[in-house]
Amino acid sequence: MAQTIATHNWMRPESIRRTIERMRETGVDALEISGEPDQFDTREVRALLKENGRTCWGSVTLTLGERNLAAKNPAQREKTVDYMKRVVTLAKELDGQIVSLVPATVGKVVADGTPAEEWKWLVEGIKEVYAHAEKAGIRIAIEPLNRFETYLVNRADQALALADAVGPNCGVCLDLFHMNIEESDIHAAFRRCKGRIYDVHIADNNRFAPGMGTLDFPAIVQTIKGTGYSGALTLEFVATVDRTPASPYGEQVETNPVDVSPEQMKFIIDHGSNLLSDKFYTGLFTKAVEVLRPLV
Repeated sequence: MAQTIATHNWMRPESIRRTIERMRETGVDALEISGEPDQFDTREVRALLKENGRTCWGSVTLTLGERNLAAKNPAQREKTVDYMKRVVTLAKELDGQIVSLVPATVGKVVADGTPAEEWKWLVEGIKEVYAHAEKAGIRIAIEPLNRFETYLVNRADQALALADAVGPNCGVCLDLFHMNIEESDIHAAFRRCKGRIYDVHIADNNRFAPGMGTLDFPAIVQTIKGTGYSGALTLEFVATVDRTPASPYGEQVETNPVDVSPEQMKFIIDHGSNLLSDKFYTGLFTKAVEVLRPLV
């Protein structure tokens, strides 16, 4: 039975202190921290989590830019492996349990090699990360993304096949937003991965907070529980900004962004269209917990 509600922190660039304080304010239990080891002082993050009565669930690879385990260039693959090992270490230093791993560059939809070549590169690269994770006591969960964000690993069965090729303790991370696009049956996909689900990412069909779209969360959470999954349900909503007079949301956009790098801003714009205001973003957390808490 899933008891914990977690959240990512990449969806709104802000101080880690503000993220953790919002978690406390809205009742989110744990953090799946952005996989940027150079961005965080783990001693500071540990202290903030303790101060606010929260924990770290794990981390997620941000497979952006040149990060790509399916790259034709061996040096590029090697650098990506090194980066992912450092994400594992980040999770370990925060007493996390998992790393959700996206194998190929997010947004890259053109292949570098043949299917056989790329599969070989993926397996080889993830095996290296997996060996490091095994020593650290961190579980690796391979995450499928939808076809518009990657041409590789779009469905649960593909992720499971890759996990099988890597090692017996490698699992999968299933994300409802991507599943809603790619799976013919979300419930069957969860059941197919029974015993190998190490992480679950949560958003509604429109990638807003649970309860703001069409997905049947009581039924979905019941199916997840039926697989025996006992980890976190990790919030990963990426709300789009309504720029029209038809907007029902009020002021969505942050007018005074702080500490946002050009790279972070580009990623946010590509995925959601702008930096969300603190008030609107906090409202998404409140809605998510309101929907999920009675179910977990």
